[in-house]
Amino acid sequence: MSDEEKADEDVPTRKRDMTGLVLYLVVGVPVLVLAIGSMRWFSRHIAPVVYDVPGGSWAVGAALGVLSLVGWAGVVPGRFDGQARPSGPARVMWVVTRVACVAAVLAPVSFLISGLPGKNCRSYEPGCAYIPGAGSAVLAYVAVAGGVGWLFYRWRRAVIEERRAREGERQRKLRKKGKGKSRRAAAGR
Repeated sequence: MSDEEKADEDVPTRKRDMTGLVLYLVVGVPVLVLAIGSMRWFSRHIAPVVYDVPGGSWAVGAALGVLSLVGWAGVVPGRFDGQARPSGPARVMWVVTRVACVAAVLAPVSFLISGLPGKNCRSYEPGCAYIPGAGSAVLAYVAVAGGVGWLFYRWRRAVIEERRAREGERQRKLRKKGKGKSRRAAAGR
């Protein structure tokens, strides 16, 4: 294939990539900025009500920790599995699912941090005052997300190690029988 043919094939790909980039910049960035700004307003109005119920701040922190873990479980496996990304309408669903999972990871953190006082804010300003219960909600969030996440990580590592050990044992048995050699080694005998 000549360089000209390769260049002609790359043109639709470049157009699609540029369209995606422009769409991201025109639609995605303003939506992201609006979401971040509205999250602070939302949490400043909703958090005091939610934290005020008995056990509210601890329960909210724990629930948001579980939500972040569920979102993380949806984001991480697809990043490292090496499978091809879908195309067409399935790709749109794939992107929407990814965005929802990332939002499930980031939104709870933003909600909880918005209840804490700002670094360069005066505590008497209404947008900067500490929301009672925000500290315990953050503590519960960290305990649940960190603790359950660590337990899941340890369990997943144990499963992977067991699978590797079984595969190693299977390969060792095949080599003992003389069947575990590569094709090149088998052809060379």
